[in-house]
Amino acid sequence: MLLLTCPYCGLAVEETELAPGGEAHLKRHGPESSDDDFEQYLFLRDNPKGPHLERWRHAYGCGKWFLAARDTATMRVFGTYPAQTEAPPVEILNRMRGEA
Repeated sequence: MLLLTCPYCGLAVEETELAPGGEAHLKRHGPESSDDDFEQYLFLRDNPKGPHLERWRHAYGCGKWFLAARDTATMRVFGTYPAQTEAPPVEILNRMRGEA
């Protein structure tokens, strides 16, 4: 079972209390964007076997969206952080690289 800690309310919860939101840190394009840009944003996603950044919502808790770094092969969680963060915190990136 996947356990993630909501960075807002601090609860460590099972994935059954969460709603997945797909890949994190996607670049959104405005109405002036090309069809190729829109296709890239809407349909084309990474689906790696290994470290990955994802969006999750604490659906049965505080209801807020947050971001998580985890390994899709081992289910190891490297950390979670607020959704408004533009990039993963350095300590989480270091854990993902095996440096910490």
